[in-house]
Amino acid sequence: MQLQRSKVLVTGADGFIGSHLTERLVAMGVEVRALVLYNSFNSWGWLDSAPSGVKESIEVISGDIRDPHGVRKAMEGCDVVLHLASLIAIPYSYHSPATYVDTNITGTLNILQAARDLGVSKVVHTSTSEVYGTARYVPIDEEHPLQGQSPYSASKIGADQIALSFYRSFSTPVTVIRPFNTYGPRQSARAVIPTIITQIASGQRDLKLGALHPTRDFSYVDDTVAGFIRMAECDDVLGEVVNIGSGFEISIEDTVRLIADIMGVEVRIHTDDVRLRPEASEVERLWAKTKKAEHYLGHVPAYGGVDGLRRGLGKTIDWFTTPGNLAHYKTHTYNI
Repeated sequence: MQLQRSKVLVTGADGFIGSHLTERLVAMGVEVRALVLYNSFNSWGWLDSAPSGVKESIEVISGDIRDPHGVRKAMEGCDVVLHLASLIAIPYSYHSPATYVDTNITGTLNILQAARDLGVSKVVHTSTSEVYGTARYVPIDEEHPLQGQSPYSASKIGADQIALSFYRSFSTPVTVIRPFNTYGPRQSARAVIPTIITQIASGQRDLKLGALHPTRDFSYVDDTVAGFIRMAECDDVLGEVVNIGSGFEISIEDTVRLIADIMGVEVRIHTDDVRLRPEASEVERLWAKTKKAEHYLGHVPAYGGVDGLRRGLGKTIDWFTTPGNLAHYKTHTYNI
């Protein structure tokens, strides 16, 4: 499938990954409709900061993924749906789990029902590496058992299974992309890399963090976006789940040290108990096996390995340390 010949709906286009994806699609010459969360400020989220050429090229619809009528209206006339809209903050899922069921599971169901009825050519549904829970073996392939260790991850497991069930039950053309820990410019400070960078950038040298020993497979946002586009274009992954990651794991503590080295500072790390997950909820190890993405999509991460991580972190640090960008973040507040 050639996206340049398609009309593409991006849900969650106002968010971190969604805004980057929208910009990339516009640069490719794709006709894009962006679904953003309705709010009284008429904010388009990160799309408000997009170049004027991007904003002039897209059709923006404000709505709510939980509203089946609004979702259907947003999808009318679209050939491809890249479904990213969801609640993703793990700490907030402990506080308000019902909102995660409504947004992530019911919201995905609304997309699938409309796609089935409207005859959409393809739906790319966004999963997360959190659905695997703590790795039982590494690297983690797509056959790894699923384990909901937080209400967030449980809701994403439910959403993934609903999506795959529509493929199996109704031949709805669904594919599931499973990004590992995406990072980059515009990411929320609820994530660890922006938390580290913004604390340092605001002058702090005594950093407040959660657990330091878990490992993560950090994927730079450009690689994740490339994975989305290749998933949308590939006709051989319908009904399939595909991991998108760097194929490299690093501990949180070593990530802190790497960021501090790039930023040329010395830091002290303090464990802030409020930032710790409940013991059985912490995902101890994530490391993606990316052979399936390479085989089906021809996707090889441009920012893989420690050298790629250093390059991606450098770009991320450059963005966050720009005063106008840093001003978006409350660096002395714990973001759940």
